[in-house]
Amino acid sequence: MTVSAKKLPLKTKILYGFGSVAYGIKDNGFATFLLFYYNQVVGLRADLVGLAIAIALVADAFIDPVIGRMTDRTHTRIGRRHPWLYASAIPIAATWLLLWHPPEASETIQFFYLLALAMLVRISLSLNEVPALAMLPELSRDYHDRTSITRFRYLFGWGSGLSIMALAYSIFLAPTDKHPVGLLNPDGYSKYAIVGSIFMAFAVLVAASSTHKRIVGAYHDSKSKIQASDTWKQMFDTLRYRPFLMLLLAGVFAFTNQGVVFALNTYLLPHVWQLDQNGLFLFAMLLFIAAVIAFVFVTPVSQRFGKARSASVFTLIAMALGTTPYWLRAMDLFPEPGSSALIPTLFTFLILGTAASICAMILTTSLMADVTDAYEHEHGRRSEGVFASGVWFMQKTVGALGILFASLIIALVQLPEKATPGTVDIVIIDRLSMVFATLTVVIALVGAWAYTLFPLDEKDHHARLDEQSKKPLPAE
Repeated sequence: MTVSAKKLPLKTKILYGFGSVAYGIKDNGFATFLLFYYNQVVGLRADLVGLAIAIALVADAFIDPVIGRMTDRTHTRIGRRHPWLYASAIPIAATWLLLWHPPEASETIQFFYLLALAMLVRISLSLNEVPALAMLPELSRDYHDRTSITRFRYLFGWGSGLSIMALAYSIFLAPTDKHPVGLLNPDGYSKYAIVGSIFMAFAVLVAASSTHKRIVGAYHDSKSKIQASDTWKQMFDTLRYRPFLMLLLAGVFAFTNQGVVFALNTYLLPHVWQLDQNGLFLFAMLLFIAAVIAFVFVTPVSQRFGKARSASVFTLIAMALGTTPYWLRAMDLFPEPGSSALIPTLFTFLILGTAASICAMILTTSLMADVTDAYEHEHGRRSEGVFASGVWFMQKTVGALGILFASLIIALVQLPEKATPGTVDIVIIDRLSMVFATLTVVIALVGAWAYTLFPLDEKDHHARLDEQSKKPLPAE
């Protein structure tokens, strides 16, 4: 039995998971503050912000698979993945810092600045996350241990994103005499970017070093057995693999709702529910409970009901809990803003809904490793990097489509720029909440249905392992 056939030690799971701090900070920043910052603080039209993010997303569709293929075909004395992991630290920190410091210029220049930096941030994160995710099938061959490993990445990813969001609300974007509405303070976003860039670089280096011995050692032991896709045609054939396409279809729809929620929460919580700065800070802190709930329940639930089926159910639960407050509000059945019952009631729905959404995300990433095994078994080639690039692209799609849909919603309902909570016409607020809830339901239903089409399960996995039990396990 090779190293990767064993369950991963707890210490390595934790340190490997810690690497997702970089993704967590980036994802939370894109989903929570980016649209609001460029629209309400910089002054760029919401639809132009959404357009910039959408264009960057299209570019990702071409760039990420190339990065995945390159990592599959990289051969150095420190393996295939680790050169990319170490080299990504500085670009990640630098591009993140620049994103939050746009020039004072015309709308056109600011648009292209946002477009360029959004692309560079995404590419920099791809240089790290694609090889990091590609290591998952190699870190463990155990079907459910992969879910256990993945949940650590989501725990740290969510924890880091929520932590820096809490710092932003409580410190960086706290109200001042000059900026009584803290969210409109440009200096706060500068501090937010500096702190984030430091933690992002540190996290990816820690994760790379923690897996170095295990993965690189296995790479040297089995270097001659590695066969990656040799041609571009083989790479595109890999991306057309049916189980992979079914996984992407489900993931894009199921995950996009989370992106919409986070992109609009900066509008919904202050304007619909009239939460002040303290309420926003409390919400950011309590959301970590959602990550903990997902961490505890995702593995036992998936062991009982299967990964794909559980992901489908979790997607429906997230939809129901996340939109119920808005449907009840429309019927005058939900606590009014300012009432003592509002925050505990609202936060209970949103936290449990977010926990269900995180569970679906964890299971989707875990299923990627199973797709990799099935493809290798059928085609005799290893394409972890290419598959990981697809899953990473899907995860980035969450934020991108979330921002795009959110920006279109803001433009559609005609929410004024630099609007002060409590002063916006109630007709606009009602329209905002109903459009959000309706879109969320539609997207989630498609995602939940798509998970039911996924063709691989635990029995398939064990059948492949039984067939390969007498063969040496290829590793990095």
